[in-house]
Amino acid sequence: MKAVLGLEDGSYVTGEGFGVEGEARGELVFSTQMTGYMEALTDPSYFGQLLLFTYPLIGNYGVDLQNFQAKKTWALGCIAREICAVPSTGIPMLRYFEDNGLLGMSGIDTRMLTIKTRVMGTLKAALVVGDDNGEYAVERARTAPPLSGENLIPAVSCKGPYHVEGRGKRIAVIDLGIKKNMVISLRKRDADVYVYPYNASATDILGSRPDAIFISNGPGDPMHATHAIQCVKELAGNLPIFGICMGNQVCGLALGAKTYKMKFGHRGTNQPVRNSDGKIFITTQNHGYAVAADTLPEGCRVSFENVNDGTLEGFTNHDLTVTTVQFHPEAHGGPRDTEAFFFDSMFRRIS
Repeated sequence: MKAVLGLEDGSYVTGEGFGVEGEARGELVFSTQMTGYMEALTDPSYFGQLLLFTYPLIGNYGVDLQNFQAKKTWALGCIAREICAVPSTGIPMLRYFEDNGLLGMSGIDTRMLTIKTRVMGTLKAALVVGDDNGEYAVERARTAPPLSGENLIPAVSCKGPYHVEGRGKRIAVIDLGIKKNMVISLRKRDADVYVYPYNASATDILGSRPDAIFISNGPGDPMHATHAIQCVKELAGNLPIFGICMGNQVCGLALGAKTYKMKFGHRGTNQPVRNSDGKIFITTQNHGYAVAADTLPEGCRVSFENVNDGTLEGFTNHDLTVTTVQFHPEAHGGPRDTEAFFFDSMFRRIS
């Protein structure tokens, strides 16, 4: 099939479409990961975005359904240099995209698009599969609503509370688009997990008599997570609170810090962070917003910073028992070092 990707700066590229005919508009973002492509495509944090892979060959081990991070693909489209037609195992990506009505494009210069994004910042884009009209794709990109203006969280959050039974500590989870591996990491430690939708109130959460509160990742601007922010405001100091990714940003906003949209964000499985003790970890990340470290209120301490650009990657407030990280310890980026570091530490603090 024909396919074209139009950008809001007026440029476009044509290539080969895969999946089904159709179009999608959103932010064009890139991920530097070499593996875990289906984990990324099914990560709810990519909702509203077209995902470009910098690694030149995607799909060489097929589609591994077991490691999906959600029940469906949340990225609006997949863009790659080459898609492996005959994988070593699993379902071929080309067939999976076609069977599930997904949009993809290959056969283009992904390096050029990555460099453009790094220079110009994240751009609005339109992917059209089944046509190669560049001017039409550019116009669709330019008229796409900005991601910061859209509240994407309700679409990816659970529709009602649910319980994952365990015999250990009782954890109340605010689901802003939670990845499956976060629940798995909690269950590995025998947690009794109560998951609540994005709009749960503090009263709702306290109804499960939790030992701690956990706030998940999610898509878009954290300012839209108003209910979760309010919950943290009401419950900080009364219960231990832990957050990952958007959970980090929500906690920052609730305590009075500010967040900002990054030029092109951090996405990939090879992002280095430095702990306050000087140790460096290689982490998995997926975020386009960050907490401004210099706006953290008194009592908060930066615990992690990004080695590449110095942005905040986590903070603690011991008086309020708030602990957060911007990266994804459950994703085993190092490959498993920060999972134990974060989750084991979390359960020690509430024991």
